[in-house]
Amino acid sequence: MIFSGSGSARYVAACATLTAAATLTAFAPLAHAAGPVALNIVDVAGDLQLTQKGFEAFKAKYPNLVSNITYTNAPAPQLPGKIKAMQGAGRSDIDLVLTGTDALAAGIQQNLWIKLLPDQAAAFPGTLDRYAPGPRKMQDLAQGYGLEVAYMPAGPLLEYNPAKVSDPPRTPAQLLQWCKAHPDKLIYARPANSGPGRTFLMGLPYVLGDKDPQDPVNGWDKTWAFLKQLNDCIPYYPGGTSAVMKELGEGTRDMTVTVTGWDINPRALGIVPAEFRVQAFDNMTWVNDAHYMVIPKGVPKEKLDVLYKLMNFMLEPAQQALTYDDGYFYPGPAIKGVTVDQAPAHSQDVLKQYGRPEYAKLLAERPHVLPLSASAMVAAFQKWDREVGAQKTK
Repeated sequence: MIFSGSGSARYVAACATLTAAATLTAFAPLAHAAGPVALNIVDVAGDLQLTQKGFEAFKAKYPNLVSNITYTNAPAPQLPGKIKAMQGAGRSDIDLVLTGTDALAAGIQQNLWIKLLPDQAAAFPGTLDRYAPGPRKMQDLAQGYGLEVAYMPAGPLLEYNPAKVSDPPRTPAQLLQWCKAHPDKLIYARPANSGPGRTFLMGLPYVLGDKDPQDPVNGWDKTWAFLKQLNDCIPYYPGGTSAVMKELGEGTRDMTVTVTGWDINPRALGIVPAEFRVQAFDNMTWVNDAHYMVIPKGVPKEKLDVLYKLMNFMLEPAQQALTYDDGYFYPGPAIKGVTVDQAPAHSQDVLKQYGRPEYAKLLAERPHVLPLSASAMVAAFQKWDREVGAQKTK
């Protein structure tokens, strides 16, 4: 939605740097430059784990275009308000944002992002034709305001400690029954700032057979009723998934909701024991996920020209192969024809050791759908915050 930094500590660094959002307003306005430009990239999705090496490769290849790149991590819910305030003050401190569907949706709703397609189509020739079929549908969610840079058929999935859970739930009813029998042992994070949390939220209407899975306000009667019942046996809702995985790995909790990447990566990094298992609902529908590159309004033209070239560079096969990473956003690549054989040897080793053979079967057999539209996603987050998590979110 383990997603920044470098080395094996990147997962933990993503948690520790959440407070860096407070520094966003501290950057001085960027000066217009005739030569190479300095870029400030803000990540609210953990996407730098997948893409930072690619950005650095661009800087190395084009020193005439980029003098320096600064990277900052921030919580997704806080960023739109900060950007709106900066734009109101006539500042352009942030040049590129890496976001999941959460801040993408909020920014579209608040008119924060530059419209790239079709407005700047000449800068992105043939880009839409490069996406693989699943990612191409996810690109449509951006409504032209961003370019998809990574892709994950996400979930929802349940992750559990097999030493504590001998018969994992296969239906929402069984999950509720298990939760009531084991109070405080199931946990998930606030959906507005958690990929697994929002995938669980958006996947339930399909599993429960709600009237309209794409309408959280008028079509999710069964989902909201279920989540309110489940609320009674959940201790609290952390502000992000990193805290959830830490508690799961330490044994404080026995079960959580997850997605493919948040299953593989914390086990590869030793945050969660390697032997922990996953379970899909019997009639699950995959809710797919993606990361996007978006540009806030107000960025000066000489930077836009560089950013457009950078975004195209990040969709080249060599950079896309890096998104396999340590399984964080599994599989990762968004464009056609990029296979795991093209990934770095380390990525291949991680996926061999910590990947799940059952994922291939599940991905092939179960249907796939897009997440909610921008406006519907914001409405779902607001309704969850108000009616489910209001008293328990930390």
